[in-house]
Amino acid sequence: MKQIVLSLLANAGGVGKTTLSVHLAYEMSRRGFSVAMIDLDPQRSLDVFCGLPPAEASNTLVKVLSKDFKGNWSLVRVWQDHKVEVCQGHPLLAEIANELVIRKRGEYALSDRLKSSPLPHNLIILDCPATLGMLNVNALAASTHILVPVQLEMKAISGSAELVEWCISTAEELHLEPRPPILGFVPSMYDESVAMHRQYLEQLPEIANQLHLKLYPKVRNSNEFKNASAHGLPLQKFRPKHPACKDFKPIADDLAALIKDKKEKK
Repeated sequence: MKQIVLSLLANAGGVGKTTLSVHLAYEMSRRGFSVAMIDLDPQRSLDVFCGLPPAEASNTLVKVLSKDFKGNWSLVRVWQDHKVEVCQGHPLLAEIANELVIRKRGEYALSDRLKSSPLPHNLIILDCPATLGMLNVNALAASTHILVPVQLEMKAISGSAELVEWCISTAEELHLEPRPPILGFVPSMYDESVAMHRQYLEQLPEIANQLHLKLYPKVRNSNEFKNASAHGLPLQKFRPKHPACKDFKPIADDLAALIKDKKEKK
């Protein structure tokens, strides 16, 4: 069975990439799928959201992307859930990124690792840094699909359109076949009480349509997300009856359908 490798890409920080990664991982595990989250961010965002202590570089993605990788992934189970595991990030990923620029097949380092030492999970989520540097190029090359969270601010929306162009042009430069499709935009951190959010949410369908992309329903802003991450938990475990828990269902529905479609085609 082919797995789904999903990159969460944005070219700005604070747009909800890790929030989306964590809550999709939990929702998919709840449906019976196994999930690996890979933290490509030197700031180690997944550590906070998953309640993990910082790991030594030798037990993180740094080891995986190093030249002397022997195929032994370091994965940590989270939330006492046997179906969700994390390959942690580390500040040294910034140095690895610089090294990959001059390494042969540096753009394909992560893709090569996933092919030569495959992970067994149904879904692999790549939580990417907020820059379009070498780590994100690696994510793109390794991906089967892409998801773009969009914050409801003009700069973020215009940046998301630029990101789509970056994905297309970079995939062409890398000769990716097939080119990983963008599943869609996800309006994130939506606050109905903010007029600007309501205004931009009204404009997003037209922008998504111009880019030929699906627009997912909004993920609302809630302090409970912060409270949950402070406990290292997804909202679904922290406050399972909170209405925002349902915000991830439409994306999870599509991911589940893709995985099942892969199973049937095998």
